[in-house]
Amino acid sequence: MGGAERVISLLLKHLVHDYNVTLVLLSDDIEFDIPKNVTVHVLGKSNILKNKPPHSKLKNTVMFIYKYYKIVKREKFDIAMSFLALPNIINSMIANHVSHKVTHTIVSERCYPSEMYKSGWFAMKMAKIFYPLFYNKNDRLFSNSVHINEDLKNNFGIKIPMNVIYNPIEIIHPKQFEDTYNDKNSFVIINVGSHSHAKNQELILNALRTLDNDVSLTILGTGNLTQDLKDYIQTHEIENKITMPGKVKNVGEYLMESDCFILSSVTEGFPNVLLEAMAIGVPVISTNCMSGPLEILNDNETVQIEEGEFYLAKYGILINVNDNIALTKAILSFKENDDLRKKYSDLGFQKANMYDLPEIYKQVKLLIDNE
Repeated sequence: MGGAERVISLLLKHLVHDYNVTLVLLSDDIEFDIPKNVTVHVLGKSNILKNKPPHSKLKNTVMFIYKYYKIVKREKFDIAMSFLALPNIINSMIANHVSHKVTHTIVSERCYPSEMYKSGWFAMKMAKIFYPLFYNKNDRLFSNSVHINEDLKNNFGIKIPMNVIYNPIEIIHPKQFEDTYNDKNSFVIINVGSHSHAKNQELILNALRTLDNDVSLTILGTGNLTQDLKDYIQTHEIENKITMPGKVKNVGEYLMESDCFILSSVTEGFPNVLLEAMAIGVPVISTNCMSGPLEILNDNETVQIEEGEFYLAKYGILINVNDNIALTKAILSFKENDDLRKKYSDLGFQKANMYDLPEIYKQVKLLIDNE
C-alpha cells in the first residue's frame, strides 16, 4: 500500500467528475477502492515484478510495453499521466509516439533519485542514462518535492517543464487527538511504513532500548526486513515494548491511540503518513531526510542540527538521519512535556489542512488543463 498508489486512489475520486478516466496498472495488486466509472486495464498478474531475476523483469517489461502500446493506440488518450520510474519510462516510450500523435504526456517522479539509487553503482548508472533519455520526451513532469525537481535538473539532466504538487490527504474528521498519555500506563509511539532499509525502523528500536518500560512502540506494515526487525527485537529482549500488527487498513485508528508518530526514514519522496498523523493531531518526530520532512515541518527553511540533538521546527521535531541519541531525547521531550505535545498537536493539524485533497486536486486539474 505505497504512497504513490495512495495518491492515485485519492485523485481518482475527483478526476472522474471532470474527465473520462482510464487506469492502467502493471499488476492486479489493488489495495485501494477504485471509482466504478473508471475503466481499468491490468497488464500483469500479482507480484509480477517482486523478487524476480533481471531476465524475468526484462521480459515482463517488454510485455508491459506491448500491451500499453495497444491500449494507447486504441483509446487515443488526450493526456497520459504516469507515476513512478518504470511506468514513467514506458509512458515516455509509447504514449506520445503512437500513430495519432495527439496524446500529451505527464510523468510524476515520487522519489529523490540521488538517494534512491546511491547504494548501487549499476542502478545509478542506469538512472543517469534512462532518466534524461526518456523523461525529456514528455510535455511536463511534476514531483512532490522541490528537492526532487532540483535533483532531476542538476544531476539527471531533466530539461522539460517541472512543477511541484504535494501529496493530498483526506481530512475526513476534525482533529481527534487528545492528551491521553496521563490516562495510560504507557507512552505509545508509532511508525507506519514498509519494513525496508529506506524506512529504517531499526533507528527507533535502538532508541527504544534506552528508554524505560513505560514507552511502547507500534510498527505497522510489512516488508523484506520484517523478520530482521523481529530478530532484532528478540535478540535485545524488548518484545514487551513492541506491537507489530502487520499490514492494516485502519491506520487512522492506530494513530489515534498513539501519543507520538516517528518517521525514521533515510530517504523519502514525500511522506504521506507524516501528514496523516498530523491531520489527526498526533505530534511528530522526523528525520531530516531527502525529501519532504523539511518542507512539511519547517516550510522548507534550512536548519542545522547538531549531532545528538533535535530541532524544534515549526510543525514538529526534526533530527538528523540515523541519530538514535537525538531520537531518544526527542521522544523524552514529548513524553515529559505535555505543553510541547499539545503545541505540536495543534500546529501539525493546522499545517496538514494545507494538503487537504480538494486543494491539491485543484493544482492537478490546472496542470492537466494547461497541456
